Amino acid sequence: MSGQRLVLAAVVLALVQIGFLSWIIMGRAAVLRNGQEVVLKVEPIDPRDLLRGDYVVLNYEIRNVPVAIVSNAPSDGDAARDTPIFVRLGKDDDGYWRARSASLRAPAGQPTAGEVDIRGIITSGPFGSELAYNVGYGIDRFYVPEGEGRAIETDMRERPFGVLAAIAQDGTAQIKALLDGQTPLYEEPLY
Repeated sequence: MSGQRLVLAAVVLALVQIGFLSWIIMGRAAVLRNGQEVVLKVEPIDPRDLLRGDYVVLNYEIRNVPVAIVSNAPSDGDAARDTPIFVRLGKDDDGYWRARSASLRAPAGQPTAGEVDIRGIITSGPFGSELAYNVGYGIDRFYVPEGEGRAIETDMRERPFGVLAAIAQDGTAQIKALLDGQTPLYEEPLY
């Protein structure tokens, strides 16, 4: 009888693990499938991970958010590290989306047509003469085929690159494609 319980416990545990992994994958796929698409301008940092292969670390223009555009920033501008921040993006004439305003901990109302809120975390700041927060969005790495990371990094220094990102209603972002100008170099599969 105890052998049957052990088998039953193993089956239940396996089903729970499969369910959890499926939930993570489906959540990511839902953002990629249904999220608002934006193009963010990027600059390279480093192209290699010994365990996972070549990648490009992406430094976004929207990484530095001026304290002046944060509607509910403390009067001294000092916000704690790891504080959630919602940055409202709008599309410029060059096709890239840039920060219009921001709010700590929760979005400042509903975005209007042509705007979207991206959720980030304050990683440092305020810094610089104009006081800005350094913000991470969880989309700072894009893995590329082995041996191509350095070439892409070199190309990024010579011409503009971007990322096509999908942003869910809650502000969660996922990378859909790495762009060389307007041309997709690599697209992220849905599953």
